[in-house]
Amino acid sequence: MQINEKIWAFWSQEKRPTPCLVFDLDKVNKNYNEIVSEHPHLKVYYAVKANPAPQVLKRLVSLGAFFDAASIEEVRMCVDAGADPQNISFGNTVKSSESIRLAYELGVRLFVFDSEEELIKIAKNAPGSNVFCRLDVDCTGSDWPLQEKFGCSVEEASAFMQKTVDLDVTPLGVSFHVGSQQRDPRAWDRALTDVAELFGDLESKDIVLKMINLGGGLPAAYRKEIDPIPSYISDIYHFLSERLSRFSELEIMIEPGRAIVADAGVIFSQVVLACVRQKTNKRWVYIDIGRYSGLIEACGNAIEYNILTEKDADPHSHAVLAGPTCDSEDVIYRMNYELPVTLEEGDLVVFPNAGAYTTTYATKGFNGFMPMHEYYL
Repeated sequence: MQINEKIWAFWSQEKRPTPCLVFDLDKVNKNYNEIVSEHPHLKVYYAVKANPAPQVLKRLVSLGAFFDAASIEEVRMCVDAGADPQNISFGNTVKSSESIRLAYELGVRLFVFDSEEELIKIAKNAPGSNVFCRLDVDCTGSDWPLQEKFGCSVEEASAFMQKTVDLDVTPLGVSFHVGSQQRDPRAWDRALTDVAELFGDLESKDIVLKMINLGGGLPAAYRKEIDPIPSYISDIYHFLSERLSRFSELEIMIEPGRAIVADAGVIFSQVVLACVRQKTNKRWVYIDIGRYSGLIEACGNAIEYNILTEKDADPHSHAVLAGPTCDSEDVIYRMNYELPVTLEEGDLVVFPNAGAYTTTYATKGFNGFMPMHEYYL
């Protein structure tokens, strides 16, 4: 079974109750350094929602990272972990006035918006702050497109930025998100074409922006291989140089989450039941973790995790993989997976590269199944 040696050594010695996540913090160092290796001035704003564990946040603070917070609670987590509030971006375009005010009182001075109403709220509750506008861009090529709920058009963004002249905020720049698990670097090029159009339009109106936030989207390796992350960063900088002649004068931000923590965590689970349903003649394998305890991203095969067992040398056949709850929708994968035919109750089932968007998606205890245990090494 090929798993991170440090994590496997811990599991082999400790045999902790399942389901659990075991996380190697040293992988955070490695992944963070890969992102900034060729472009040390690139500001990495870690997407806290990917894994907000205090141990992860503290490690990133020690590395000099910045933070992208989606709620006042995440802002507080970052501050509690030692982050300078000046290094936190309140990166959700939908915020209550109270959340904006509380973040401002904590010292946050960077806020995003994508509507005139949100911009006015920021100006009222966080006067003097820097603001940036999120564009709605083409997410083609991503496993999980992020469109419609967030972002605005170039024309809307231009109008909103012109509105800042009459408000007590500073128009700093623009952001976008090319979709989660984006494998095609050209997606950033398409987005930067829109950014260049917006910059040019605003400069003609004497509004000069100073920042581009490249958003998230850097992929992690699951069942499909990905190009090395530094190659994505290199391609993006190439696109920047082509699309914006003065890009070297700009502050460049990026908001990775998955790319920093996914391969740092491994989920250990066990088989609860393996049986064949006579009506459909399908084999079902039920394990002690499911949609409601951390694997919600498997819905619709949006994220296809690798699955390892200690019986992988045995013959395989197709199986439906399901969670343990008394809910018919608690199915992890209905297709595309083959598992050992010898699996039975108590057998180990392992999900490598599961350090992102697993613990944070778990319910508080649906059906009485408590969230998985977490161990940070």
